[in-house]
Amino acid sequence: MIALLKRNEALWLFLHSPAAMIAAIVAIAIILGAAFAPWIALVDPYDLSSFSLFDGLLPPVWEDGGNPKYLLGTDDQGRDMISSILYGARLSLFIGLAAMAIATVLGVSLGLAAGYYGGRFDAIVMRIADVQLALPAILTALLIDGIARGLLPADIQQELRVWVLTLAIALSLWVNFARTARASTLVQMNKDYVQAAIMMGQRPIRIMFVHIFPNILGPLLVIMTVDLASAILLEATLSFLGIGLPADSPSLGTLIRIGMQFLLSGEWWILWIPTLFLVALVVSINVLGDFLRDVFNPRLR
Repeated sequence: MIALLKRNEALWLFLHSPAAMIAAIVAIAIILGAAFAPWIALVDPYDLSSFSLFDGLLPPVWEDGGNPKYLLGTDDQGRDMISSILYGARLSLFIGLAAMAIATVLGVSLGLAAGYYGGRFDAIVMRIADVQLALPAILTALLIDGIARGLLPADIQQELRVWVLTLAIALSLWVNFARTARASTLVQMNKDYVQAAIMMGQRPIRIMFVHIFPNILGPLLVIMTVDLASAILLEATLSFLGIGLPADSPSLGTLIRIGMQFLLSGEWWILWIPTLFLVALVVSINVLGDFLRDVFNPRLR
């Protein structure tokens, strides 16, 4: 068994990294809780008939006045905090994963093409990437969100808020994928297997996605992990500023924004519990990203 683990270096390193194991447990627990929120949560935050205003502002169970039914208390509407957080994490993870997927497809495709073809196309893609890197991701997301609000009819803006926010975040994160894919493609272009495929007359798209892409997947996996955390934070930030999702969509950022209203009134749990939950999710994902970086780049160990 030990010999098998040693041959599987990634698994061996994972089992000997307490930080990575704890981060994986936390991330998996949160993801599973969000995925099964409709079956785990006491109430549905979207269903007004599932909670009562008479249960509003109950403190956590360990404080005076707490109700054992609501372990982490309730908000001002009487919604169970655990239920709101699970549904909020569900929405935040959906937006983060969807934005990361779009950014990956767009950035990797442009990076592969820029590295393979070079020339003017490479220069145009990289200059656009350089301009976007000069701007913080949140400003790019705000710009794209504002443009979408101006172009979309007012009657459908609310229905498309999740998708507009997802696209805005994705278009602010594609640059890292493009730059990494381009740099890795330039290295692979000098390898014999790529030159052989070119000599055999294979189509460029097949060479890029069948031959080159699998050999540059390692660093891209690291960026996917880090950008997932960035996407979740961007969504939380935009929703906290009131630009992302509305108050009736309980993402983690929305819950934190609502909790700010009660910061000075004594109901600390409405703010701090969603905040700590968001911190735990983002930190665990970033720790796993650092672990993957060490696995794919032994010189950093």
